[in-house]
Amino acid sequence: MARKKKPASKELNKEKTQQEEQNQEIEPQEEASCEEELKKCQEELEAQKDKYLRAVAEFENYKKRLEREKNNALIYANEAFAKDLLTVLDTFENALKSIESLDEQSEAVEKIKEGMILTYEKLLSILKKHGIEEIECEGEFNPEVHQAVTQMESDEHNSGDIVQVLQKGYKLKDRVLRASMVATCK
Repeated sequence: MARKKKPASKELNKEKTQQEEQNQEIEPQEEASCEEELKKCQEELEAQKDKYLRAVAEFENYKKRLEREKNNALIYANEAFAKDLLTVLDTFENALKSIESLDEQSEAVEKIKEGMILTYEKLLSILKKHGIEEIECEGEFNPEVHQAVTQMESDEHNSGDIVQVLQKGYKLKDRVLRASMVATCK
């Protein structure tokens, strides 16, 4: 049987020394590589954190916008219905004017007139309760709430002032349901 030769201890020491030298050479390279990788990871973490914060802020804005739109939908849900009621209101006003102009004022006519006035006032109070109010037509013309239909000569008014209201305008809260049709001074 042949015996294996044991490597000499000098050779073993030489190999260990060479490995240690290689490890020492590799460590600075690995350390620099690790630092670069750590820096890259930190930058990526910052970028992801920024994206997260932006997404949270966008979501909060979205929630606020939805809440505002929901509130507006509730407030202005009956806008079309309110617009339709304005013609009824105009008809009541015309009927009241017609009764006022009658020459014959019998007791029956007075009772009808009284009933119409009460109904008209009740309708106005219900509309007001729900935020529907008449647009003021005194003084200067405002294109946001008035619609100028014609111009008239007037010594009593300044140029641009409202001379006559042809049809009343109404608003629901802060929205114009129907602009007032007016005649302005030249």
